Amino acid sequence: MAVSLRMDPLLEKELELAAKRKGITKSQFIVEAVERALGRKNSYELMMSLQAEEAREGKALTKAFAGEELPYDTEKSRQALVRKLRVKHGVGRTG
Repeated sequence: MAVSLRMDPLLEKELELAAKRKGITKSQFIVEAVERALGRKNSYELMMSLQAEEAREGKALTKAFAGEELPYDTEKSRQALVRKLRVKHGVGRTG
């Protein structure tokens, strides 16, 4: 179903930029916003239900990837970022 709407040019530009940041079209952005407004898409509730499901299944997702190299090691990445920021801002240097 096609829907047409009018909006303030500044609001449309903000919409365009927000959609671009998320890597989706303006239409997809609008559909997601309407779904959230109607209670059909609540990211917090989705996260909570996934965590509860994982807990019930004994961390099945973690087990599914056991022994596999994870594409993103959060702690290692955090430490690397902290080091770079310290160097950049001179934190930890002495006189």
